[in-house]
Amino acid sequence: MMPDQLRPRRGVLAIRASSAKQGFDGDSPDAQREQGVRFAEQQNIVIVNTLSYLESASKETQPMQNVIDYCAQHKDEIDVVIVKSIDRFTRGGSYFYDQLKMQLEPFNIDLIDIYGVISNTKVNTLEHLNVKYRWSVYSPSRKSELLEAERAKDELRDIMSRMIGAEVRYTRLGYWMRSAPYGYTSKRIDTTNGKRYVLLPEPDEAPFIHKMFDLRIQGILNDTQIVDKINKLGYASRHFNRRAFADKTQVSARLGGNKLTLKRFWLYIANPIYAGVIYEKWTEDQPVKAQFDGLVSFKRFNAANRGKITLSEKNGVVTLAKLESPDFQRQKGTHDAEYPYRKVVTCSTCEQPLYGSAAKGRHKYYPGYHCNKRGHHFRVPKEKLETAVEEFVQQITFTPDHIDNVMKAIETVWNKRQRRLTRMR
Repeated sequence: MMPDQLRPRRGVLAIRASSAKQGFDGDSPDAQREQGVRFAEQQNIVIVNTLSYLESASKETQPMQNVIDYCAQHKDEIDVVIVKSIDRFTRGGSYFYDQLKMQLEPFNIDLIDIYGVISNTKVNTLEHLNVKYRWSVYSPSRKSELLEAERAKDELRDIMSRMIGAEVRYTRLGYWMRSAPYGYTSKRIDTTNGKRYVLLPEPDEAPFIHKMFDLRIQGILNDTQIVDKINKLGYASRHFNRRAFADKTQVSARLGGNKLTLKRFWLYIANPIYAGVIYEKWTEDQPVKAQFDGLVSFKRFNAANRGKITLSEKNGVVTLAKLESPDFQRQKGTHDAEYPYRKVVTCSTCEQPLYGSAAKGRHKYYPGYHCNKRGHHFRVPKEKLETAVEEFVQQITFTPDHIDNVMKAIETVWNKRQRRLTRMR
């Protein structure tokens, strides 16, 4: 029988890259795999499986939790988990690192890194007395491991602060720092601020955007007819890859190529980027004149939006004015005083909570409660449902004990909401 110290250990090689770009251009899975294989050979470890993930490790759901779960299912087949470094294992700091590593201990599976920061050596401070307690056994490297985990988290914060900070700054200068919207393609050019991205018309897509604005300005067709016409001309949304949940290096589906919808058409028409104006969170919701020309002029943009959104420029300063929406169109959240039984009363067909909104008729709006796109149609006028609820409630009788229980429940909910509001302040 081979002595334990000479028997090869069985290991899982865990690989993680933060994004698809890093996965292909930076610290790639292939590079980590080569390093892991070489390290395993030196340490007399036989790699029984390699698990790769292309996902950020700073989130609440840690990608390496999948490795832990795999080890739990194959606990009798694995002795060690190999990672390149602690920042490849997690970027969530010492808390997530400790939580993940501790899950391996019941299975007697060690976690090791190529750089040698992680040590599984245990020291008993009462070994000289031949006495052992749970508190007397500790890992000398634990502090350095936790410090390295915190350093990885801080490094992530520094990297993101530099990168996002620069992107915000250049966006406010009028450059484009995101993926190109439909109708545009991005191009990197030399500028006084270095090499930056601007948007240029995309030859196959820009004509559709021009046509949408032209038809809207003409006013001959309604929006539904415009959408139908654009689709007949051959409009199709961009294709894109959906990547597998467990392995972002693998493409699970090819999506896109969809027809234009009414909602998408409205988003195109109202987007100031088509007039060469950047208006978003990074500009603090203030319009910024882009360092590139739009697909339409301010005049055409304003005409197509018919006063709902108006762009103007004076002395190089762009102004964006929005027509205030009617009260019934404003988003009021779950607790809407106008529809008190919204998400309270359920649908008689699917037993899911009803929504409340006003349907537009020829001459006025018709408020009502309805089921929200669940494969069937259910709608009841607002007044009819509320009257029915009130009549039903009036017929209900309660015992004094039940009333006390209801009042206590109301008080509990009220106190929770007050505490939540206090924290928000």
